[in-house]
Amino acid sequence: MQSFRLLRTAALRAKPLSSTIRTPMRRGYAEAASDKIKLSLTLPHQAIYKATDVVQVNIPAESGVMGVLANHVPSIEQLKAGVVDIIEEGGASKQYFVSGGFAVVQPGSKLSINAVEAYTLDEFNVESVRAQLAEANKIATGSGSEQDIAEAKVEVEVLETLQAALKG
Repeated sequence: MQSFRLLRTAALRAKPLSSTIRTPMRRGYAEAASDKIKLSLTLPHQAIYKATDVVQVNIPAESGVMGVLANHVPSIEQLKAGVVDIIEEGGASKQYFVSGGFAVVQPGSKLSINAVEAYTLDEFNVESVRAQLAEANKIATGSGSEQDIAEAKVEVEVLETLQAALKG
């Protein structure tokens, strides 16, 4: 037993101190801004946006709107209905309305957004959204089946978010 303690003590002394202590990596804004994001926005049946020169992506996460820059901490976020705002290198912005999905931030500044449905905002008509919202509200507050009411409430939530995005 005594010899084991002696070997263990000698082994600990043999390691240089710098190899056992790790300093946390810190990232400043300048470092984050120097890289670009490799983004893919895909639907179950097609890829609708793919780029390697994206500066920032704002996503409608369940926990709130989240901005993703290069070198972001790896994470998986559930998306709720809302606008994915893609800011490209030249300052141009593209906006897609998604009904929900997931965003996966991977090491190497890779962002994959997998959505059930996604459309550019200019594909929507404000008057049509307003009419659909009124109809969904009637069903949600009516005396239909539980399933119809539940589906209408989800539709109301999505349409209200879409309507707000179209006004903004």
